[in-house]
Amino acid sequence: MAAQVPSKLIIASRESRLAMWQAEHVRDRLSELYPQCDIQILGMTTRGDQILDRALSKVGGKGLFVKELEVAMEEGRADLAVHSLKDVPMELPQGFALAAVLEREDPRDAFVSNDYASLDDLPAGAVVGTSSLRRQSLIAARYPHLVIKPLRGNLDTRLGKLDRGDYAAIILAAAGLKRLGLPQRIRSLLEPEASLPAAGQGAMAIEIAQRKDGLDLMAILAPLNHVPTAQAVAAERKVSKVFGGSCQVPLAAFATVDGAAMHLRAMVATPDGKRMASAEVRGPAASAEELGVQVSELLRQQDAVDILSVCLAEAAAADHAPNQAPAPRT
Repeated sequence: MAAQVPSKLIIASRESRLAMWQAEHVRDRLSELYPQCDIQILGMTTRGDQILDRALSKVGGKGLFVKELEVAMEEGRADLAVHSLKDVPMELPQGFALAAVLEREDPRDAFVSNDYASLDDLPAGAVVGTSSLRRQSLIAARYPHLVIKPLRGNLDTRLGKLDRGDYAAIILAAAGLKRLGLPQRIRSLLEPEASLPAAGQGAMAIEIAQRKDGLDLMAILAPLNHVPTAQAVAAERKVSKVFGGSCQVPLAAFATVDGAAMHLRAMVATPDGKRMASAEVRGPAASAEELGVQVSELLRQQDAVDILSVCLAEAAAADHAPNQAPAPRT
């Protein structure tokens, strides 16, 4: 039986250019499926967009990018929300669910620079910008001669800081650059072997809230769900969930699906890259979460819990450091 489609649907989205591209993409896909439905976008500014003078790990983590959108759904101002999946916390509030995961874009990290072709070309002391402890850890491990500094803001803001000369290079998600028609800004791509992606990187997800009117949004959105991507990110997010899923933890998890088979790799490390645990498993894609548990156990056997406790202790110490002035807001 076909899903009952309402006359109007409202998509909640952050107002950044990339977030709006994602919302418009979902709107257009739904319009093709349900031409009789008026689909609108409610643009919103989230707390994560407003706080730019501190690292995301210090101000509440990934949930800062989704909370306002969830409130809009809870209050009935929106029916669904579109997110970059890597921004979605591992635990959703009661009454909320991920209804669909769209086919993944390029999951790799991208090296972006106006003067250098790759990380290998950067001279000692060159400043590299990244918003991710995961990227920081991986770069520090392989390139200890480089200086890594925080980089916050939306994609255009980050590129602007690079162009202004604040950084010799920055590391961004390739997916965002490609979605916004900026592949020419990518000087080189970091393969997973060198920079294992974050859980959910390159994937978009649609979140919904429990409804009282009986509208089956899960069924309406089902045609947008890409099963291989959904399986891959389920395994990745399971690893992240096992280890806390915090922005204060340098953690990577990346799965590929080939037919019915999955290959899952994961890594945890200290921010300085001096201690690292990595593991991989293969198995049936239909058992995604079980594979996530398996790879997590292999990481535990390499002292992953102790590594992560070091990360959290360092983060807590930094939060309480005396006379620590906040970075200027730019």
